[in-house]
Amino acid sequence: MKRIQQLSRQLINQIAAGEVIERPASVVKELVENSIDAGATGVEIEVSKDCLSIRVSDNGSGIHPDDIELAFSKHATSKISNSEDLFDIHTMGFRGEALASIISIAKVVCTTRTKEFETGTRVECEESNVKSSPSGCAIGTTMEVKNLFYNTPVRQKFLKSEKVEISCIAEILQSIAIANPNVSINLIYDGKNPVKTSGSGDLLCVLTEIYSNSIANELKKINKTDEVSNLHVSGYCSTPDFTRSTKKSIYTFVNNRVVKCPLILKAIDNAYKNMLPAGKYPFVCLNLDIPSCDVDVNVHPTKKEVRYKNPNQIFNFIYSAILGALSNISPQMPKAQVNTVLPFGNYSSSSLKSLKEPDNSINTQTEPKDDAVYISAGNQTEHDKEDNTISQTYTATTHTAPRSEAYYEKQVKQIDLNIAHQVVVEETFNIIGQYRNTYIIFEENSELKIVDQHIADERYIFEKLQENLKTENIPSQLLLISDVLPLEAADVQLITDNSDKLLRFGYQIEKVSDTEIIFKKIPQVIAHVKVADILADILENLHGDLNNIEEKMLVTMSCKAAVKAGAELNLWQMEELIKKWKTTKMPYTCPHGRPILHTFSEKEIASFFHRNV
Repeated sequence: MKRIQQLSRQLINQIAAGEVIERPASVVKELVENSIDAGATGVEIEVSKDCLSIRVSDNGSGIHPDDIELAFSKHATSKISNSEDLFDIHTMGFRGEALASIISIAKVVCTTRTKEFETGTRVECEESNVKSSPSGCAIGTTMEVKNLFYNTPVRQKFLKSEKVEISCIAEILQSIAIANPNVSINLIYDGKNPVKTSGSGDLLCVLTEIYSNSIANELKKINKTDEVSNLHVSGYCSTPDFTRSTKKSIYTFVNNRVVKCPLILKAIDNAYKNMLPAGKYPFVCLNLDIPSCDVDVNVHPTKKEVRYKNPNQIFNFIYSAILGALSNISPQMPKAQVNTVLPFGNYSSSSLKSLKEPDNSINTQTEPKDDAVYISAGNQTEHDKEDNTISQTYTATTHTAPRSEAYYEKQVKQIDLNIAHQVVVEETFNIIGQYRNTYIIFEENSELKIVDQHIADERYIFEKLQENLKTENIPSQLLLISDVLPLEAADVQLITDNSDKLLRFGYQIEKVSDTEIIFKKIPQVIAHVKVADILADILENLHGDLNNIEEKMLVTMSCKAAVKAGAELNLWQMEELIKKWKTTKMPYTCPHGRPILHTFSEKEIASFFHRNV
């Protein structure tokens, strides 16, 4: 064992730099955030082909000549002065580590000037040594970082390709530009501008500059304020039919700081639950304004992690804000209050009647199969208030004890109850007909619209069942006669163990023997389905992940209850189905995430036929 010795200042800085400067993108992030803290409204970033030389110029306040050498010292900063300031952070940086870390692994030249002086200061830094001299320059600061990682070749060796590194730099700058729409960001690389924003102050304008003009039509505005807690969340989220294949298009900010916050991501996931297909993610950018005393950003040197004083409140606030924005999604539907509840269930597939005359004799509930005879039993059971026990816990915060997944599910249910989406369905549409007994075609607001009848009905039934389950049990039918169904002993035991949960969904199943069961009640909406098929679905759900049993049961039930593709509908049936679908909170996708509606504008149709509109 070697003797203990004191490390040199240069070696200490090189070791510490690894926590702050991981790659070229880290340098860009730290320098651009310093520019924003200095009040800059324009920042230009120029990166060399190999990404190892970086130049950042801004029109900020500059650095006072008496402070310039101190600025490159370890733990020297103008942004905090005492321990109390750590709980009242209003700047992007505050540790005083970035510049000291950068000069320990790169050669840096800084030229800066404040408005009080006619000349500026030039500082040359190498091997943590700082030399300054007078220099002529404009107000602001220019940082030139050259030969990054020149004295730490191992770290340079582990850098990715130039394409990957510039992509990381562009992603960082996109996030900063979105968080600060009032700041012009211009990235120059190989004679091109991968990122360029105008600093207009309009977030939607910035998004169109980064992506394209077409994205504006796919986004809904998020804007919610809690005046009591002094919370405000703003931004945009995409409609459920505009998705991405990765989570890279989810931008989250706290007080305009780019963060990776599992709590916010969880709220976003829950808001989009049952609206997106598997493997698809929304486009979201949101900023949470919160009193600095209620959030701790002093968690990690990169400052990407935060902790909240009241994480439960933040989760509920973010979730309700997104859900509120999505609940306003409406395929050009009038908004008012509904005074009547439309019936839901399966439709008979009787012959197609005249599109001019409704068939008033139609029965919207098909006859039951011959293996079950039932009478209405209504809601004869007590609400099972016991939540599903879930072992997975959420550990993104430390100010309070970790909360279980079930806890957040309870919060979501309560918020859903508070967000009412009530519309009156006026007959502003004109049914044209049915295509292949699967798609309903109608005209509305000079547009031609096509709706998949099965998944539109499925969305309506799913939401009605959700509403029932939040306040009471699912309405059930009492079976007078039902077949005795044989099962394996393990499956009989599984059903018996979960009988209380099943009762909430309208199922009452009794054990006849160790290998036989019988249905006493089934949900009204699927009274027409064979009990053998119902049993197969129940077992499939019970054998799966019990954490999401409620969602799976409702999805299965609504799918079974909805009018089927291939069912021939008359005019009245089609109108009723469209009316009911229009009352849903989320009318764009079914619970599986499949799109319900496709619209053709008059201009689009006329363009195809070379007509002028």
